[in-house]
Amino acid sequence: MENNTLKQGIKIVTIGGGSSYTPELVEGFIKRYEELPVRELWLVDVEEGKEKLEIVGNLAKRMIEKAGLDIEVHLTLNRREALPNADFVTTQFRVGLLDARAKDERIPLSHGVLGQETNGPGGLFKGLRTIPVILDIVKDIKELCPNAWLINFTNPAGMVTEAVLRYTDHRKIVGLCNVPIGIEMGIAKLLDVEHSRIRIDFAGLNHMVYGLDVYVDGVSVKDKVIEMLSNPENSSFVKNVEGQGWEPEFIRALNALTCPYHLYYYKKDEMLQKELKNFKEGTTRAEVVKQLEDELFELYKDPNLAVKPPQLEQRGGAYYSDAAVRLISSIYNDKRDIQPVNTINNGAIASIPHDSAVEVSCVITKEGPKPIISGDLPVAVRGLVQQIKSFERVAAEAAVTGSYDTALLAMTINPLVPSDKVGKKILDEMLEAHKDYLPQFFAKVEA
Repeated sequence: MENNTLKQGIKIVTIGGGSSYTPELVEGFIKRYEELPVRELWLVDVEEGKEKLEIVGNLAKRMIEKAGLDIEVHLTLNRREALPNADFVTTQFRVGLLDARAKDERIPLSHGVLGQETNGPGGLFKGLRTIPVILDIVKDIKELCPNAWLINFTNPAGMVTEAVLRYTDHRKIVGLCNVPIGIEMGIAKLLDVEHSRIRIDFAGLNHMVYGLDVYVDGVSVKDKVIEMLSNPENSSFVKNVEGQGWEPEFIRALNALTCPYHLYYYKKDEMLQKELKNFKEGTTRAEVVKQLEDELFELYKDPNLAVKPPQLEQRGGAYYSDAAVRLISSIYNDKRDIQPVNTINNGAIASIPHDSAVEVSCVITKEGPKPIISGDLPVAVRGLVQQIKSFERVAAEAAVTGSYDTALLAMTINPLVPSDKVGKKILDEMLEAHKDYLPQFFAKVEA
């Protein structure tokens, strides 16, 4: 019995604990401590991230001490030490660190193709590197904490969720992204109302999600919002994708809220030109983030800093803690509120297979997310969403099998890649560049 009283409260394990985002998460746990009594927080990282883990871990300890809370913070490079009896496992890591991201952006751009972290060839390779690691983590979860919920923030979040649903029998996974909450915050600001009064019906895929309706206090204001969004000044809300205004007639005809990543598909040429310019100047997003991270970690080192510094919001992860901790709390407390997450479709979107991952508004319960059925997507967006879902599925298969042919197929069916010939060149160069993180493609060759 005694042991139980000691164990009261929640154990959370964060894999990728040395991330610059961790103070966001810690702030969220502090803010919601009354409803989410975290007793143990384990921050896990890999050898290469050891120094950052120490810096972030010490900041986390100072933040918790300043808040006067009884949360134990543990730092480890061994996730199997951290996982036993965890209630929630959050994942927020980057295989190959920011150097890998720079290659994901720069190699496609050197072939005149858009290079971006989660879209096109870059998104494919992030998935190929990440999925085997996530599947390994799931194996450990099944063994060491089978009842834990896996809350995945690692990109490409939709493809990662798809792979876990398709290649494991672990169903306690929720993929999470800060784009929908960023859109909600942006619309609240636009309408000058509190965020809590806004609700948006989201449906689609991760980084390919649409707002099908918008409510303030339960009354639809979609027409008003579409009208406001057709003003080029108002059309983008997420820090890491600089907006370019939509043609007003286009956005009115589409009659749905877009997310910033739609710019890569509906404004391919403008976005490519902008990225090529950055590429030539040596300022692709990875370089920008690297500099931001260096500055953040310098701040984090300050022994007098005991709060999340405001500069973190420049990092593109604004509202991450709100989204992540709100989700964990809603599962833990069986809140049954509505949140947009990545989960198994189960018929929520008619034109996507039932067993695929989708990003939709869900009722969040202690049994997990229950997707709200949206019927089908508007005909104008349905085809693009299906095409990206095909890409995600083929990419996940390539990640698991290490098949070169499947990887080339995934590359070529992505709408941002112009042809199989160009795709093959990019594939070969990126396989070579990321060789250390893609053993599944090279094991056979070596053998």
